[in-house]
Amino acid sequence: MRPAPGEVLHFSEDPTIERFVPHVAPTSRQSEPYVWAVGPDRCPDYWFPRACPRAMAWTGPGTTAEDAERIIGPGCGDRVHAIEYGWLKPMMKVELYAYRLPADRFAPIGEPPNAVVSTVPVTPLGPPEPVGDLVELHERAGIQLRLLDRLWPFWDEVITSSLEFSGIRLRNARR
Repeated sequence: MRPAPGEVLHFSEDPTIERFVPHVAPTSRQSEPYVWAVGPDRCPDYWFPRACPRAMAWTGPGTTAEDAERIIGPGCGDRVHAIEYGWLKPMMKVELYAYRLPADRFAPIGEPPNAVVSTVPVTPLGPPEPVGDLVELHERAGIQLRLLDRLWPFWDEVITSSLEFSGIRLRNARR
C-alpha cells in the first residue's frame, strides 16, 4: 500500500475519520500541532498495529557490506523489520486502513525527513482503504519480517551499525 503521485498516506485502525485536524500527540517530541502522513518510502514503517513496537533497518549509501550481511543477512534483501513474537497475532488480526491525503498540503519534517506534516486541517481524498494482510504486504515488498523474543538486543546492534534505521513505539517493547 503506497500513495499515488500527488498523495501521501496516513495509516489508522479507525475507519471513521472524515477530517484530520492538527494536534499534539501525547507521545510527540514536537510541541506544534500537526497532521502526520508519509510518502512512499516510509509507508512500510506503518504496516503494523499502531501500538506495535518495531525496529527497522535498511541499506543506504553509507552501509558497509559487513553490516548488511551481519544484521539483514546474506541474500535477504536490503530491509528488515523486527517485532516481538507477542505482536505476530495482533499483526495478523488488525484491521488497518490507509487514508489518501493531498500531498500539496504537507511539508517534510525531520532531518533527514521521515514524515510529512500539515499545520491545517486535511480532508481525505476518499474513503479509507483496507490495507489487508500486513505479513503478505511485507512479503510482496521484499521486506524481511523478523520475529524476536525481545527487540532491544537487535536495536542495539542496528543503531551502532552503518545501516539506516527507524524505531517506532519502542517504549512498548519488552525489557
